[in-house]
Amino acid sequence: MVNLYDSVLQHPNYYRQFNCSESLITVFNCPLEARLMKSRFADLWSQYNYLFYVVDGRKIWHTANKSYDIGKETCVFVRKGAWIFENFLDIGFCVVLFFIPDEFIRTTLKTRSRPLPGTTGNFEPVMILDKSNALSAFFHSIESYFSEAHEPDRSLLELKFRELILTIADNPKNADLLSYFGSLMNEPQHVSLRRIMEENYCFNLTLEQYATLCNRSLSTFKRDFQKVFKTVPGKWLLEQRLNHAWRLLNDHRKTISEVTFESGFENVSHFSRSFKKRFGVPPSVTRQVSHTA
Repeated sequence: MVNLYDSVLQHPNYYRQFNCSESLITVFNCPLEARLMKSRFADLWSQYNYLFYVVDGRKIWHTANKSYDIGKETCVFVRKGAWIFENFLDIGFCVVLFFIPDEFIRTTLKTRSRPLPGTTGNFEPVMILDKSNALSAFFHSIESYFSEAHEPDRSLLELKFRELILTIADNPKNADLLSYFGSLMNEPQHVSLRRIMEENYCFNLTLEQYATLCNRSLSTFKRDFQKVFKTVPGKWLLEQRLNHAWRLLNDHRKTISEVTFESGFENVSHFSRSFKKRFGVPPSVTRQVSHTA
């Protein structure tokens, strides 16, 4: 899978970028961004949460259990993890984009004088934010930076990042995101690991990438994973992906190629062999039965 954060960093000619430590602000140029997208669907992941405001265009975010159709003048927070982009190549997609690490959110929220509300434990992977006057004013203030020839000082950029987090946290209408912010402050590490794995098992990530999402080294990730799930990561991932593929074949009438892609398998032949070994019949038979039922 393509790492969105790394991909943006590697294309400075396509995106004007302002860096602030491991955080990043970037503006997407519409015509050039559209040219970068070679296909309608692209699978990506990011080890950082990111927040963006859509200046123009449209994309659909497909996650493990839900799809989100995002259009013009929408402000969105996407939690770190993996997803499938559905691109609309004829209209492009222009955004102001902020990558925001967990630790930056935590340290910023610790400066608040009022505590965050309680955590529900269930968080959407993609959250639409309330378009308050304060948030609109923030994005208008950012626009002026990109019209200047010089790059703003990093200390000023860091203040703008903190302003963004605190502005969002000050709006009670952003209840879901505030709950997620609370989890970053208080959630035990084993709960975070379980949540990340259960939300991202159907994407073709490596164990090293899963470890990065869980803020662990590979060896620590494997050890902690076995403590939480009582099995090794590879075996658990295969079982979850096969069960997901079965549901797609039975409930959504997907093609074999689509199911392979959306269940995190490398190719159709690997998927077919694994599926037949697990369920006793090839996926083509399962799909035919579901279509005639």
